[in-house]
Amino acid sequence: MHLFYWAFNFSYSILIPLLSEYNQTFVLNITFFLVSVITFYINYFFIVPFFFNIKKLYFSIVGFFVSVACFAFFRYLVEEVLLPLFAGHGNYAEGTSLGFYFADNFFYSSSTLFISTAFSLFNIFFKIDVEKQKLIEEKKNSELQALKTQINPHFIFNTLNNIYSLVYQNSDKALPAIEELSQLLRYSTKDLEKDFIPLNKEIGYLDSLIELEKLRIKNPELLIIGKKINFPNLNISPMLLVPFVENAFKHGDFTGKGFTLDISDDHQKLHFYLRNFKKQKSKDSVSGIGIGNVKKRLEILYPQKHKLAITESATDFSVDLTIDLRDNSIN
Repeated sequence: MHLFYWAFNFSYSILIPLLSEYNQTFVLNITFFLVSVITFYINYFFIVPFFFNIKKLYFSIVGFFVSVACFAFFRYLVEEVLLPLFAGHGNYAEGTSLGFYFADNFFYSSSTLFISTAFSLFNIFFKIDVEKQKLIEEKKNSELQALKTQINPHFIFNTLNNIYSLVYQNSDKALPAIEELSQLLRYSTKDLEKDFIPLNKEIGYLDSLIELEKLRIKNPELLIIGKKINFPNLNISPMLLVPFVENAFKHGDFTGKGFTLDISDDHQKLHFYLRNFKKQKSKDSVSGIGIGNVKKRLEILYPQKHKLAITESATDFSVDLTIDLRDNSIN
């Protein structure tokens, strides 16, 4: 933008007059161009950033007159002090009043200073916008990290108690349970640090979670789970699906009942459906903090690319989530 402006200015003020028959002012055109360049960048780098204040308009006006004074000063220095030493003449006639000189320079400097001010303000507001976007991004990343790491500690304690009981009973289920818990903890310590993970890892976490929860359910065969994954390497943010399953186990009624879970990724669009029965005497809100966190993360990570429908009745609770994961594959 600067290069284009000065190329145009140089052509208009120096080249065109030079090629025409009116070239007797060629030296003055060069001095005027030189003064314009100097004042342009003094105004651009120093005066506008220092004086511009949107809340104090008078301060900005003062800055403009300071720029005009700089233009007049450098023009006087070049054309009335240095030029006579080399060319034998100046620009203004002897005896020119200070008032006329300043008014004349105010007129001729206005266009240069206006464009310089516009360029400088554009640069200032651009930097402010970049900083604002940077702060928003940093805040968003810190918020996402905080939301991801809110793993339910009660689940860990309950699982350890269940495994302890299995070990005490010398059950064959103890070692597989320990392996599932180790997988879950490995996921929560390593994969949560990443922005995105393969879809099959997220589902693997769900599998471990469900297997561990089955330890405390009398009829685990009532958990109806369907999975149809064609694109296991699709990228997904970790801990998006887990809170829904945790919520189902926390608030679900598994007394002779189970839940229905279906996961598919047809056309690289993840579809997650979960329906469970509610505990009739539970006073807790079924849609807890974990689900609230998922909603916030979906709005941040997948704006306009997800649909979430949560339905709650007196007897059951269902989640129907669709996320467009196209262009999110891991090579």
